[in-house]
Amino acid sequence: MNVAGLISGTSADGIEAVVVSLSGAPPQLDWQLLSHVAVPYAAPLREEIFAAFRPETGTVDRLCRLNFDLGAAFAAAALAAITAAGLAPEDVALIGSHGQTVWHEPPAGHSLGATLQIGSAAVIAERTGITTISNLRARDVAAGGHGAPLISFLDWLLFRHASRTRAIQNIGGIGNVTFLPPLASSHDAIAFDTGPGNMVIDYCASRATGGADAFDRDGALAARGHVSQSLLAELMAHPYLQELPPKTTGRELFGTQLGAQVWARGKELDLSDVDITATATAFTAATIGQAYRDFAPAAIDEIYLAGGGAHNPTLVDMLRAQVAPTAIHQHAELGLPASAKEAVLFAVLAYETFHGRPGNLPNCTGAGHPVVMGDITPGRHTTFWKMGG
Repeated sequence: MNVAGLISGTSADGIEAVVVSLSGAPPQLDWQLLSHVAVPYAAPLREEIFAAFRPETGTVDRLCRLNFDLGAAFAAAALAAITAAGLAPEDVALIGSHGQTVWHEPPAGHSLGATLQIGSAAVIAERTGITTISNLRARDVAAGGHGAPLISFLDWLLFRHASRTRAIQNIGGIGNVTFLPPLASSHDAIAFDTGPGNMVIDYCASRATGGADAFDRDGALAARGHVSQSLLAELMAHPYLQELPPKTTGRELFGTQLGAQVWARGKELDLSDVDITATATAFTAATIGQAYRDFAPAAIDEIYLAGGGAHNPTLVDMLRAQVAPTAIHQHAELGLPASAKEAVLFAVLAYETFHGRPGNLPNCTGAGHPVVMGDITPGRHTTFWKMGG
């Protein structure tokens, strides 16, 4: 079965789209990546997305319009990936679409969390003709979970090692980790958001370059700066870092608002622009290192890095110092390019939902039980399908 997967992450740079050939069933899922395209957002659309992130500007009329505009953008990205695979829409059975997260609240005490991803599945199905499975986080949240990190399911499925304990670390807008015990172990995988990823760094880089760069290209700004240990200590006192897993976070804690606070506090301490950027970079590395020391169930034999942060040499060097002597590898060494990974996840989750199988790991997300995930919007190209068919 050919399945397309779509995602726009917390950095909201654009849409990652893949087509994957899938067969079999967990734990013996056979897969082949047929295509991967990255479609950047046009500047006006990206501006609307960032307006939607903020309660004071994310008004209901803007969210309504953006939901449909994003659906059109996601549909175009799916069609681009299908063309890149040398296929026609009729050759693709399903689309799994994550959409764009605009707000996420983790569960608190006995209260359920809440999460909102937009990008109309109806528009995607209408524009492509392909059955679209969307809203894939919400069912886990409804079952008491965090709706994340869903990537733990793909890590568990594809990347366990016969004898080594692995950490699969993603550094996107937010950092998240999956600790994978060896295949022979009876222990479960553990996954959670480690804290900030690139968002605070991106904010500081934008301020340092007067808006000329949206991120610290090749870590060059941070490499020229010096880390303020006093500011770093203040940042490491953030309450989220002491919370026990499973836990998730997002832009509401580690986004633009915190970036602005870090920048303002750095200026109060008479730090240069590059010193603030270096300290923000060290903050991400330190939170990951602290998470490993506090919550890893066993000694980690090897770490694999994914996400945009994996391409920031300064951040990787700081992380290497945090986790020494554990070796750090790039995710591509596992056979799947890191940039395609999350889109592949949503193709796999759509495939599992189509077959009526759960796609969450409760030990990682905190859900009360495994659940079949997502909302199904039938497409006109689908002549026959049924749950479990």
